[in-house]
Amino acid sequence: METKASTFFSPEEQSEILSAIRKAEKKTSGEIRVHIETSLEGEVLDRAAWVFRVIGMQRTELHNGVLFYLAVRDRKFAIIGDSGINAVVPDDFWDNIRDHLAERFSKEQFAEGLTEAIMLAGEQLGAHFPRAVGDINELPDDISFDDPFKFSEK
Repeated sequence: METKASTFFSPEEQSEILSAIRKAEKKTSGEIRVHIETSLEGEVLDRAAWVFRVIGMQRTELHNGVLFYLAVRDRKFAIIGDSGINAVVPDDFWDNIRDHLAERFSKEQFAEGLTEAIMLAGEQLGAHFPRAVGDINELPDDISFDDPFKFSEK
C-alpha cells in the first residue's frame, strides 16, 4: 500500500469513507471530518488538535465536531471531539471507537476500520446530539489531505 496521504485510500475506499460520514451524520447534528497526512511531526494528539482548529471544526453551533486524523507513514491516528461533546460524555466515550480502529488498523484493514469507526461515532453522537428537523450540514464532508490550510478555505 502506498504511503502518500492522497493515494493511501483508493477512489472506491474514499467514496466508502465519504458515504460513511454522510450516513453517520444522518443520525446526529454532530459533524464528522477526516484528515489524512502523509507523515507526522511531533505528537499525534497535538497535531490532530492543531488540524482540528485549522480546518474550522470548532465552528459548529453546538461544538460537536469530530475529527478522525491519520498519519499514514507513521501509522498513527487520533480522534478529536470538540468541547460540546466532551462536556456531556463520559471520559471513556471515545475508547471503544479508538480500540476498534486500532484493531482493524493492526490487521491492515484501514478503510474498513475507518468507515466502521465513523459509523460508531455517528451512533454515539446521536445519543447526545440527535439530528433535529431542519438540521443543516455545517461543515463539508470532504476528506482533507496533508496541507490543512487548503482545506480550511472550503
